[in-house]
Amino acid sequence: MQHLFGGMYKNKTVLVTGHTGFKGSWLVFWLKQMGANVIGYSLSAPTTPNHLELLKLDIVSVIGDIRDLEKLDHTFDTYKPDIVFHLAAQALVRPSYVNPIETYETNVIGTLKVFEACRKHQLKAIVNITSDKAYENREWVWGYRENDPMGGYDPYSSSKGCADLLATSYRNSYFNINEYKKSHQTLLATCRAGNVIGGGDWAHDRLITDIMLSVSQGKKVSIRNPKATRPWQHVLEPLSGYLQVGQKLLEEKVAFGEAWNFGPSDEGSICVEEVVLHVKQHWDKIDYEINQVPNQLHEASLLKLDCSKAHIKLHWKDVWDSKKTFEKTVKWYRSFYEENIILTQHDLEHYISDAVCKKIEWAI
Repeated sequence: MQHLFGGMYKNKTVLVTGHTGFKGSWLVFWLKQMGANVIGYSLSAPTTPNHLELLKLDIVSVIGDIRDLEKLDHTFDTYKPDIVFHLAAQALVRPSYVNPIETYETNVIGTLKVFEACRKHQLKAIVNITSDKAYENREWVWGYRENDPMGGYDPYSSSKGCADLLATSYRNSYFNINEYKKSHQTLLATCRAGNVIGGGDWAHDRLITDIMLSVSQGKKVSIRNPKATRPWQHVLEPLSGYLQVGQKLLEEKVAFGEAWNFGPSDEGSICVEEVVLHVKQHWDKIDYEINQVPNQLHEASLLKLDCSKAHIKLHWKDVWDSKKTFEKTVKWYRSFYEENIILTQHDLEHYISDAVCKKIEWAI
């Protein structure tokens, strides 16, 4: 795998914040396969089981809070990363209503401190991960583009909108491309992705996780918002986009220090109840009930991204359609629960093979 992304990650020192989380664990696994020297910086594993712990990777794992600037400084000074992928966040909508202060402190002030550490240590590249929920959601039937305004109804979405605006401010104030190689040497990009699924996610209050936990315990899963429509994609899809953006930044291509959307094609936007019926095809023990609670907390009912910019400028494309995504996800959990087998390596190899067949730029 070391040839992927132009071989850019081989022997690079890559710091990933939030490496104990779902997306972070898949990212450090892929980076390690490509020969990168991986440094993880995160709070302790948030769930039991935990994907990262199951993978038993040989990486440097620093347990720390991104709000702790002194520890961040020490980590940057010790390992001297070439690039940072900033994924650490309070990543769930409903808990953000319960703990808004922690959500804003982590997602906004934490991001600020990561940027300050990057600025102090003059990193080459920063890939800042926010969310599709950072956009001001008007319930449009078309996708949001990178130049649409930031917003956010709930504290989580608002905090991600703030983090995105913060990145824009730092890009203008400290990492301005017109001053690149003059007053600074850092390129900063922001990536936004829709709902991601795949094996190894045990975070509470996520649809696929709730389904898989329920079936493993022989219970019905309770569906609270059956008509909500989301763009569902396998976790490897946005990660390939993040890695491709990181490659361009490390290649010192200033035009890629911008915001980028990564999401599935239109067929990937499916309502929650349809998702349950799709996954049930691959594990017949799955059962569910609709439990719409009156006066429940607000969550967007329709949200999707326009990824034309990534398609045209990065030549990035999604590899797996929704059918393959649901199949791979369910098989990962079913293999784990019924046979105690981890399919992460298998899924990554299959994904890369399919990307090669489609002649996608980063894979060839």
